[in-house]
Amino acid sequence: MEVPGWQNKTTEIFFTINDKMASLTDLPNIGNTLAEKLIRSGINTQEKLIEIGSRNALISISTFENKGVCLNMFYALEGAIQGIRWHKLDNNKKSELKEEFNILSINT
Repeated sequence: MEVPGWQNKTTEIFFTINDKMASLTDLPNIGNTLAEKLIRSGINTQEKLIEIGSRNALISISTFENKGVCLNMFYALEGAIQGIRWHKLDNNKKSELKEEFNILSINT
């Protein structure tokens, strides 16, 4: 038995998720895997990521992906917010993020 409109709803949900991923993956450093983690944590747009910041995004991801969170992810999130590849983050900013990451101790 088919439910009327079910296929359309599935397609609609699929496109909604893909649109959100496309928006996030337009940012530097954000590939499909990190975009999926961001969406899973409720961060589904560039604007939302910028609004909550790299620290809160990392903390949010760590609530379900503790072993999958690392310093490079923190750099990637900050670089995405700044619109640059994480390799080009200012050394002072990298040091600041590293210190904050160690204080958060979410990589254990």
